[in-house]
Amino acid sequence: MSLLVVGALAYDTVETPSGRVDDILGGAATYFAVGASFFGPVRLVGVVGEDFKHEHRKLLLDQGILLDGLEVRKGKTFRWSGRYAGDMNVAETMATHLNVLDGYEPTVPEAFRDSRFLFLANAPPRTQAHVLDKVPGAFTVLDTMNYWIQETWDDLNEILKRVDMLVCNDQEARALAEDHSLIRAGRKLLKKGPKVVVVKKGEHGAFLWGEDFFHAIPAYPLEHVVDPTGAGDSFAGGLVGSLAASGSTDERSLRRAMIMGAVVASFTVEDFSLRRLRAITRAQVDARYEEFLGFTAHP
Repeated sequence: MSLLVVGALAYDTVETPSGRVDDILGGAATYFAVGASFFGPVRLVGVVGEDFKHEHRKLLLDQGILLDGLEVRKGKTFRWSGRYAGDMNVAETMATHLNVLDGYEPTVPEAFRDSRFLFLANAPPRTQAHVLDKVPGAFTVLDTMNYWIQETWDDLNEILKRVDMLVCNDQEARALAEDHSLIRAGRKLLKKGPKVVVVKKGEHGAFLWGEDFFHAIPAYPLEHVVDPTGAGDSFAGGLVGSLAASGSTDERSLRRAMIMGAVVASFTVEDFSLRRLRAITRAQVDARYEEFLGFTAHP
């Protein structure tokens, strides 16, 4: 398995009905990498500031995440502050400070350029295209957000022609496909270039489209959600990590990977930051996977 993720590491301040935490480890690349690490080693490219704590570097290393591509710049690490109120699927952003992420252009080490799987976490499409140029031949998975859909439409549509899989949420899918019907939107997104489209729907599960198949899964049912931050990125980590471990991207592998993604995300939301993911083992992931199969299978 050679899986590379390129994206943001952050310090988050998060408030939910369960409480508030300040300056906890977060970021799309962080959640993805830890989520994928249950399936094998993960290569990471990103940037942090001089304030990035040694204990957090050690946390990532202990998870089997290779940090040869982690750059330390003068200044502070990217920071995000958000609050969840009634709807735990949507965060109200209180503050965003790019800090060292402002103007950052990722440098992919030579040792990482033979990666067979590449996850381009949420970033400007031109930055994602720059990374894609450096990792030829990888099965490439792209994430995006509404801001890039609105502000960089042409650039985003160009890179969609070059990637193998698109992962986004339902709002982003509708906006990018310019269609309110999520089923039609998924099919339209396939025509933009990706061979596979995955749309995350939070507590309502996820959809999967391929050229000649469609699949839907529920979310893993939880009685109590503490912090949804990072759920989507850890879902992607479980999804792509599972594919990379199998070395296959056929329909059967994709269906299994979708469930693995849902399982990893279900652990993430049970505590703040990476606390829950850090406390579990691969055996627990596999056990919840089997449980998932049990309550979704036909008699």
